[in-house]
Amino acid sequence: MLEKVLGYLEKFQVLILGALIALGILGATHIVAGALPTDGITVTGSASKIVQSDNGTLELSITSREKTRKIALTTIKNQIPVVVEYLKSKGFTDKDIEIKTPHGYNSYKSLPNGNSSNEIDYYNLYQPIIVKSNNVEKIKDLSINITNLMNKGIDIEAQSPEYYYSKISDLKVELLKDATTDAKQRASAMLKATHNRTGKIQSVKMGVFQITSANSTDVSDGGIYDTSSIEKKVTAVANVVFKIK
Repeated sequence: MLEKVLGYLEKFQVLILGALIALGILGATHIVAGALPTDGITVTGSASKIVQSDNGTLELSITSREKTRKIALTTIKNQIPVVVEYLKSKGFTDKDIEIKTPHGYNSYKSLPNGNSSNEIDYYNLYQPIIVKSNNVEKIKDLSINITNLMNKGIDIEAQSPEYYYSKISDLKVELLKDATTDAKQRASAMLKATHNRTGKIQSVKMGVFQITSANSTDVSDGGIYDTSSIEKKVTAVANVVFKIK
């Protein structure tokens, strides 16, 4: 008898649990249905394109460390023509080469306790030279082979080359259009299951552009502008609100 009672109780518990689950599903369905937009749908579209940089810059810096500022300036003055001659041998012209204003500072001798004294040890002078070209391969080659100038006895170093694409503004307009088209295609695919269609655009908000190296997947809320790569990927994002038909 006890076993029958326990069996009835077990079946009753199963029925109660099933009813609760069914009510939960109905409630969840009601909530989801209530959350769906009734007049508009917001979709994010994107578009990207690979471009080749069409200009570049490279900053060189000649360094001179001498006992006095005057000697350091003389050393730099004598080395500049050697550097310019080398640059021209690599195909750069006068208009590609910009000699910037030199800058420097004194280094002071150290006291036995490790502090600096007031006695000048030597003077550090830096002479920046900016090289620009529409031939990015020449810029790349110069940055790689800067040791050729070092072998001439010149204390010189090169910063990382920077590469740019001059038609980026026109490309942004093109990609924004493509990103909007992509957003419409996504919205249509989402609404197809509900037998609705996309209507007119209610609003469009342009996202930040990501300009990265060709194989990069990096993104940033503030946008990225990579200057280290010759081949770049430009990506545009558009947040579009469509009316639902």
